[in-house]
Amino acid sequence: MPIKPSELIINPDGSVYHLNLKPEHIAKDIFFVGDQDRVELITKHFDSIEFSIQKREFKTQTGTYKGKRLTVMSTGIGPDNIDIVMNELDALANIDLETREIKSELTSLNIVRIGTSGSLQPDIPVDSFVLSTHGLDLNGNLHYYELKDICLTNVEDAFIEHTSWDSKKARPLIIANSKTLEAKFESDQTFKGVTATAGGFYGPQGRVLRLAVKDSKLNTKIDSFRYEEFRVTNLEMETSVIFGLSKLLGHHALALNAIVANRANRTFSEHPRQTVERLITYALERV
Repeated sequence: MPIKPSELIINPDGSVYHLNLKPEHIAKDIFFVGDQDRVELITKHFDSIEFSIQKREFKTQTGTYKGKRLTVMSTGIGPDNIDIVMNELDALANIDLETREIKSELTSLNIVRIGTSGSLQPDIPVDSFVLSTHGLDLNGNLHYYELKDICLTNVEDAFIEHTSWDSKKARPLIIANSKTLEAKFESDQTFKGVTATAGGFYGPQGRVLRLAVKDSKLNTKIDSFRYEEFRVTNLEMETSVIFGLSKLLGHHALALNAIVANRANRTFSEHPRQTVERLITYALERV
């Protein structure tokens, strides 16, 4: 049965609504960045660029790097943007936009987020790299979907108990990365751990300006959480939703973070741009 026009909005030129892309515009291997200005920090290394477009905060460039076709896309900030990007990317890969029918043969994309983040642990210093083994979803976005068996409920239960999680908030979720991509991108240059994904930058991450937060000790509880090999290494706003929607849609996903701040010892990188540049080089060498 065709997907209704209200559910999958297609522009007059045949592109998907927010990303303004057509199926031929994307490669199977895709880098996500948050900042639109970071797209060209990656594509400046390409041998050639075949396509470039921007609509709102979503900037996309596709080209070739050492003979491999790659797409780089900015997602903007936050889990709500990831919901848009992941669903429209999957539509480009797995829905016939002319007939609005789901294709009989599905394509699995490889998605790697290259982001910046703050470390929560004193042993993970600024200017280091964190490879996210799991996303800890603290924002509730994924609860709008039928989650099936993508979560680690035993770890979630331990986290809920440790933090005395407010039952009025969405249940925290733990979702694993793609072990296939982890094997390609891990090395002795990367720390590993759980990346927490908040739904905002201020209150949801415990920052206080003029508004008090409901649980002023929540950050400390998150930092101190331990369960078997699990600990939360860093905090940002996208990873868990990328992992969750990728699992549900049949794609592979990984997140690499340049650590530009360390909340445990209150330090900030003296050269964050260079750290991001090093991470980009690191990712390109392994893709």
